[in-house]
Amino acid sequence: MAGFGHGTRRHPRSRGRTWSGTGPDRASLGIIGVICAVAGFFVLGIILGPVAIVCGWLAMGRTWSGARPVTALVAIVLGAIDTLLALIWLTNATAGNGLL
Repeated sequence: MAGFGHGTRRHPRSRGRTWSGTGPDRASLGIIGVICAVAGFFVLGIILGPVAIVCGWLAMGRTWSGARPVTALVAIVLGAIDTLLALIWLTNATAGNGLL
């Protein structure tokens, strides 16, 4: 079809192979990760901590190299602390020193 006036010079890549533009962008994922990490300190830390880590990782572009957005790094660090504290709390609760 390229010979009938439908050349590939204007659009070298098809729309299906490029970023579709739907879904949250990296800045939004970083902010969502920070919110989940802060909320995880108060409720459901065992769930919101890993969610914050995943959101931060996706906000960083799934790589450690290159520029790191501050919100993504904060989300990862706070999510890791949150998850660690939730695991410590759960092990103490099951050992008899906590609520059970």
